[in-house]
Amino acid sequence: MKTKSLKTIRNICIVFLSFSLPLLLIVLLGQNIKNLEHIIPKTSIFGPLISILLMGLLSATPIPTDPIVILNGALFGPFLGVFISWMGNNLAAIIEYFIGRGLKEITNFETTKSKLPFGLNRFPADSVWFLLFGRLVPQFGGKVVSLVGGFYQVPLPRYIWTAFASNLFGSLLLALGGYSFLNLLIK
Repeated sequence: MKTKSLKTIRNICIVFLSFSLPLLLIVLLGQNIKNLEHIIPKTSIFGPLISILLMGLLSATPIPTDPIVILNGALFGPFLGVFISWMGNNLAAIIEYFIGRGLKEITNFETTKSKLPFGLNRFPADSVWFLLFGRLVPQFGGKVVSLVGGFYQVPLPRYIWTAFASNLFGSLLLALGGYSFLNLLIK
């Protein structure tokens, strides 16, 4: 009985985080998105931490973190910007993975998986190629890979190393791009 009530509480929290938090963040960030480039640098040493936590929070929303990665490169320079972005994307990937695992249980995915069309019940979600290169699809690739990884219960060690490797590549591209773009504007 205790386990069932704990699962119910967990499921309510997952549903709340999956629907309410994204709406709240969309409203708050939609009104203040222009201010982010001014807020993060003014927080001095806490700026990188705020950026990492913000990327983790955005993982529960449909809002991609790519603009923050570019902003990190522009604000913190090439090396620190890449590192901060990489850490933020790794935090987001882990949160999204566990949201996918929670949603799997809520939706009773195991019983509905056999009824999926086009052979999706045999989808190779634990394929290293899918886990590495699916994240490179701009905007929503990382979110899709993470949620699918959670739904299909990809082994956590494989998921983590592929997410960390792929996020490093993406952070290098976008943060260095943001840094280069800022330098281009300054010259």
